[in-house]
Amino acid sequence: MIKPLFSLIFVLSLFVVSVAGQTSVWSVNSRADVLKGDSEGVSIDSNGALTIAPRLAKIYETGQPYIWSTAMDAAGNIYLGTGSEGRIFRVAANGTGALFADLAELNVSALAIGRGGELFAGTSPDGKVYKIDSAGKAEVYFDPKEKYIWSLVVMADGSLAVGTGDGGKIYKVRAANAAPEASLLFDSSETHIISLALGRSGELFAGTDSNGIVLRIGSDGKPFALLDSPLREIRDLAVGPDGSVYVLALADAVSTAKPAEAAEAKPESKTVSVEGATPAAPPQPAKSKYDLTGAKAAVYRILPSGANDILWTSPSVIGFSLLANSDGGGVMLGTSDKGRIYNISNDGRETLMVQTEASQISKLFRRDAKVYAATSNQGGLFSVGPETEPQGIYRSSVLDAKTTANWGAIWWRSAGSTVIETRSGNTETPNETWSPWAAVAASGMRGRIASNAARYFQWRATLKPGTPAATLNEVSLAFANRNIAPEILSLSVLPPNVGLLANPAPPVDPNIELSGIDPAVFGIPKQQIPPRRAYQRGSRAFQWAAEDRNGDELVFDIFLKEAGDAEFKLIRSGISETFVTLDGFSLADGRYTLKIVARDSPSNPAGQSLSGELISEPFDIDNTQPAVSIVGTPQVTGSCGRVTFSARDASGYLVKAEFSLNGGPWKSVRAEDGISDSPEERYTVEVELGEAREYSITLRVFDSVGNIGNARTVIRR
Repeated sequence: MIKPLFSLIFVLSLFVVSVAGQTSVWSVNSRADVLKGDSEGVSIDSNGALTIAPRLAKIYETGQPYIWSTAMDAAGNIYLGTGSEGRIFRVAANGTGALFADLAELNVSALAIGRGGELFAGTSPDGKVYKIDSAGKAEVYFDPKEKYIWSLVVMADGSLAVGTGDGGKIYKVRAANAAPEASLLFDSSETHIISLALGRSGELFAGTDSNGIVLRIGSDGKPFALLDSPLREIRDLAVGPDGSVYVLALADAVSTAKPAEAAEAKPESKTVSVEGATPAAPPQPAKSKYDLTGAKAAVYRILPSGANDILWTSPSVIGFSLLANSDGGGVMLGTSDKGRIYNISNDGRETLMVQTEASQISKLFRRDAKVYAATSNQGGLFSVGPETEPQGIYRSSVLDAKTTANWGAIWWRSAGSTVIETRSGNTETPNETWSPWAAVAASGMRGRIASNAARYFQWRATLKPGTPAATLNEVSLAFANRNIAPEILSLSVLPPNVGLLANPAPPVDPNIELSGIDPAVFGIPKQQIPPRRAYQRGSRAFQWAAEDRNGDELVFDIFLKEAGDAEFKLIRSGISETFVTLDGFSLADGRYTLKIVARDSPSNPAGQSLSGELISEPFDIDNTQPAVSIVGTPQVTGSCGRVTFSARDASGYLVKAEFSLNGGPWKSVRAEDGISDSPEERYTVEVELGEAREYSITLRVFDSVGNIGNARTVIRR
């Protein structure tokens, strides 16, 4: 949530970055930013505002890694079906609990309370349905010869609906040891019947895998598809007070995953950084929530009329359980996202209600005003509200400043009693090597940070009860990175006579240039445009790549030194291009080296700028043409003419020779020793003579830097 005031602050922070090159601002001012942190006793609303959460209290811990199913009887006893030892625990209304039953299968994947208070338990794999009496004695009630029992629901007439896999069948069991053939209600074309729920009018709703279909089965036993989701598994169903059916659909099937894969969230990055504007194409429009491409999970609402809406989607968060709100205002969603519970309204607004210490919220259920959450990794039972926590604590994500930074001011917008603390360190994950939490000495909603200069930074907010209620909307801090000297990463020397010419840069509005704001903010690329190459007689061109870890603007100084000189001489100063072309004709023949010095002075105050340099490989300046002369007198033998030339290069060596007869095309000629590679070479040209009395022969030679020398002679018959 970016309020108008903070929009202005953000723009000003960009201005500071562009002009001073020192100050950066990190703002946590949107819901996406806030969700990157961790909360204890804090709720986060759809705009990212923090408030004190409903009280989360641990009631019982099973000692098992996973809780797959739950049920509650009329006396308030809560039953927890666990894995992977197939145990059922009973937790009394006063919070005391104990092992209730130990079944033969690995997972108790479904539980339901019968009309007489008996407990039904479905197991997987080797799926069976057990009936367990009040003493915990278990007997096989129904054996459909299926691999999985995924879901159980007690119907209005007291019969038991059983959802199975791998066969994708629904059974309606009326008595113990009923034959599967006689109890078959619906044999679907799906692989699994993952979820079942009983409607307000006694109809049965079923969710499937692997085609993500929601079915309604009426009293006549006939199925009707209400929803066909592009996501594959209908993980949970919840019926609201108005008869709406809330649907949790997943892209990846929990039914075919290993328990550890199903219960554990994938690790996510724990750090953030302040990045500059990206000079790219206009930002892509946000996806519609109805576009489920790449979605990991989605929550639908099927209205009593049969129409459906998508209330929520996520490309990263995996949901596991649903609970319809008692007031009809939406649904609660339990996830594997840090064991969080979200509240999703019927208009799609999302609030993070609480965050638990577990990895996954496996099941959500309610008794009166009290909400209960069963968790996995580790398997425990929690109550949620309706009273609030005595205080709320929120820890931000960790800021990675990329280099050691000095921390400046921190400011925020809040109401009620809110305390801000900070800490810093040089390890990516906060540990004992970090500085301790230090309270900000605030004046109003602003103060100075006392934490040590370091690379990483984190802030913590503590919300305390009072009037008005404690609320925190956004937090921003200023910091300045330690300046790091720029580097010249590479320096290339181009061949002689190849010059580099600047390509025209994109036009920039003069008002932007005068404002001091980085043009990248307006989508104007600030990367260098590569120069073009052109033939320039005598030129020597150089091109380099430079980097500044702070992102500072760089200028370059060019120095030149002849091999015999003691010092480099400055020949260019303060250029912004990463190339230079020298006029070789302005330099005496000899061996030279070039030095490039990069300075970050445009982005740093006087006395605080730094520089880096790189010296080129030696290169030669050779402006002297090779000398070519005739050796002796041309010879004519019959119809063959023969001329010998001598060539010499004073500064380099010869690389090629060509001759032309009577101004005709040039033809290659070899040196007498077989190869042109020395300062002095001899070349003999032999030509076939015709009827004419005179023939003109021209020899031209090339040295190593492209200088050309020539000589001409005439052969007479």
